[in-house]
Amino acid sequence: MHLTNLRGTRRRRMAVAALLALSVSLTACGGSDSGGGDTGADGTTSITVGVIPIIDVAPIYLGIKQGFFEDEGLDLKLETAEGGAAIVPGVMSGQYQFGFSNSVSLMLAQSQGLDIKAVSAGVASTGKDGNDFGGVVVPADSDIKSAKDLAGKKIAVNTLKNINTVTINEAVRADGGDPSTIEYVELGFPDIAPAVESGDVDAGQLVEPFLTIAAGNGDRQVSSNYVATDPSLMVGLYFTSAKYMDENPDVVDGFTAAMTKSLEYATDHPDEARAILSEYTDIDAGVQEKVVLPAWPTEIGTDSIDKLADLMVEDKLVDSKPDSSALLP
Repeated sequence: MHLTNLRGTRRRRMAVAALLALSVSLTACGGSDSGGGDTGADGTTSITVGVIPIIDVAPIYLGIKQGFFEDEGLDLKLETAEGGAAIVPGVMSGQYQFGFSNSVSLMLAQSQGLDIKAVSAGVASTGKDGNDFGGVVVPADSDIKSAKDLAGKKIAVNTLKNINTVTINEAVRADGGDPSTIEYVELGFPDIAPAVESGDVDAGQLVEPFLTIAAGNGDRQVSSNYVATDPSLMVGLYFTSAKYMDENPDVVDGFTAAMTKSLEYATDHPDEARAILSEYTDIDAGVQEKVVLPAWPTEIGTDSIDKLADLMVEDKLVDSKPDSSALLP
């Protein structure tokens, strides 16, 4: 008789925990409204980078701390945004010189006529099924046992018609299910696990730290949708505008070189990558120790991006296949 009340209490508890997990430490994140790109008397170029306050971007914070960008003559300021949808126009307008966004969002922008260029790898799947930084969860007692069982179900995602829907569809398809029967519901990441628990949706796609929070509250993962799409899926990229690249090739080269060192450092020093999360997020310390860190390759996985481009057509996000070669360096 008291199951509804218990679920309501748990739902509120999870919502509060999740909201705290990604709240931004504004002081740590810094930022500037000037747009950057100016060269000082000492020859250092000030640039602004639009980022999302999530685990994915830990390497750029480490790179600043280690002096990799300073070594390239760059004075980096990081400005946070709610998501890649806000960062792309920021880069195109010159508010940011560089930005971070997921691969599908960048190809969607490209298909809308925005001339953008990837300059560095950003974040990728670990390639480990059941141990990736993104996955689909269901209640512990759900009859959904694998990806194919998601067919015909209602699934919460953070953005409709984007990287999480196309990768879930591919995971279902690869497991023998029909993704065309899925009903997607758009919810913010903090709201997805509570919606799964309440029964408002049958399943939800989460990324870290929400995935670890949900597991700690008893939810069960049924699909690592990024891994199922491609074990080396290139989920996110750093990018700039073609105009800025043409006008500032040395700055772009310096940024790419510093990012390469940053990605390598984060990969080689996972404990430092975890530790730096507390400098730009408010992830609970216990959760911070348990989250699955993504892969941070230095090379852009072109094959996986090309596969995403094919899936975008198959799932009718675009009418014709995006030219991923025009996006990539």
